[in-house]
Amino acid sequence: MNSDAIAPGSTNLKRSTQLSGRALLLAVVALAMGGFGIGTTEFTIMGLLQEGAADLGVTNARMGLLISAYALGVVVGAPILTALGARVARKTMVLWLMAFFTLANLSSLFAANYEWMLVSRFLAGLPHGAYFGIAAILAGTLVPASMRGRAIAWVMLGLSVANVLGVPVVTFLGQAFGWRWMFAVVGLVGALTWIAIRIFVPFSPVHEGASIRRELSALRSGQVWMAMLTGIVGFGGFFAVYSYISPILTDVTGLPIRAVPLVLGLYGIGMVVGSLIGGRLADWSVLGAIYVATSAMVVFMALFGVVATHLVPTLVLVFILGGTGSLLVPALQALLMDSAPHAQSLAASLNHSALNVANALGAALGAAVITAGLGYRAPAFLGAGLALLGLLLALATGIRAKRLAAAAAR
Repeated sequence: MNSDAIAPGSTNLKRSTQLSGRALLLAVVALAMGGFGIGTTEFTIMGLLQEGAADLGVTNARMGLLISAYALGVVVGAPILTALGARVARKTMVLWLMAFFTLANLSSLFAANYEWMLVSRFLAGLPHGAYFGIAAILAGTLVPASMRGRAIAWVMLGLSVANVLGVPVVTFLGQAFGWRWMFAVVGLVGALTWIAIRIFVPFSPVHEGASIRRELSALRSGQVWMAMLTGIVGFGGFFAVYSYISPILTDVTGLPIRAVPLVLGLYGIGMVVGSLIGGRLADWSVLGAIYVATSAMVVFMALFGVVATHLVPTLVLVFILGGTGSLLVPALQALLMDSAPHAQSLAASLNHSALNVANALGAALGAAVITAGLGYRAPAFLGAGLALLGLLLALATGIRAKRLAAAAAR
């Protein structure tokens, strides 16, 4: 079989016992709790950027490199940890990943200097992509194949809810009692997640024939690389804006810094709405959902740059940007899984490698345009340009997918 062949909605992997009702709800909530903890630690640091910089004695731009360090950890950890865990039962693997994540965040709590914090953030990022990838596969095996997109979105919903509740609440705590409190809260969430998964998620046997070599075969698929590049470029623009949302809101829009957590909560509500819609869109059309999401990102990021000096339009667009960003994630996850039907665990985890390359790229490019003296509105226009390039890559990916599907049918 051509390693580039794309099999939409593939159910190649052995399915766990399908759940329904209360049992399904508890299992999904347990997996989503991990996403809540991950989202809280990944995004709260952006809202506490200025407090962290003051504590560690560095500039805002240098503090932004902690965001890049975490993202780099995700990029490195996703393929390596997923491949190494190929012969480990998925439930066992997510338990190990969540334990590692919890300990790494507690290390950040006690980091004595910037260098220690930089290393701790890198370590905390290592299990991120592998967790989401394997948790998405687990969730997908608990429901009928026709609900796969929604199952993926349910797991990712933890990330969205983190931006509604976790990020604002922990940002308030960080402003009131010290920004390091975010790491203590995340450590507690990680421990509770481990317990919930242990109790409520059913055991899923190792897939017959699973191996490191088989998982790594996903990397031979050109379609996988095309899908990843779409996510990297499109989301790079998104993170160019969001990495510096705190100084944008205070220095450009004129909000007091105490109001930043409330605006982050508004962004999180947008993420929740976008995740729910994105799951259904992915079940309707994986590629169609990607086209819609990337097009919306182009338009609304450009508008954000234009209206950033005006309070009400800025608040509306913060909500919309949260929605358009999370709209893309379930479809991109499904596209990667379809692009490597015999190595879906690694393919699923690579989605988060792509998104965190985007995170690192966006934070670095945003810092570059700010340092160049172009101001805090510049990342929004940079982001719109990157999202446009992401849309073009998505269209090229879709054309290539149709050609591969036609070739496979002959």
